[in-house]
Amino acid sequence: MNFPENLKYTKDHEWIRVEGNTAIVGITDFAQGELGDIVYVEIETEGEELAHEAVFGTVEAVKTVSDLFMPISGKVLEVNPNLVSNPESVNKDPYGTGWMIKINIKNPAELNSLLDVAAYKALTGH
Repeated sequence: MNFPENLKYTKDHEWIRVEGNTAIVGITDFAQGELGDIVYVEIETEGEELAHEAVFGTVEAVKTVSDLFMPISGKVLEVNPNLVSNPESVNKDPYGTGWMIKINIKNPAELNSLLDVAAYKALTGH
């Protein structure tokens, strides 16, 4: 199980990496493992301003479909174009090629409500 220390996490198993005024968001290694083989990622919120915990898309695995939640408020700047033809990249490299969206951070103070790696490990029992 991979838990990068430089990321923040949500109770809903999204991760966020802040790079200046933007952030990259995806689902955690734990989440992709729980979902199983991911066959489709649907994100149609590019260009939209979304609130903290709003649904920004869905991920479909062989077993289930799960909503994807915004870790913080912001505008969706970009959706990973690789996910259309390679949804399995979320399983293979959830923190790299399997990233999902890039957002413009609306309220940096919301980052303080996210989990650090120790709190996320405790949440997942690892």
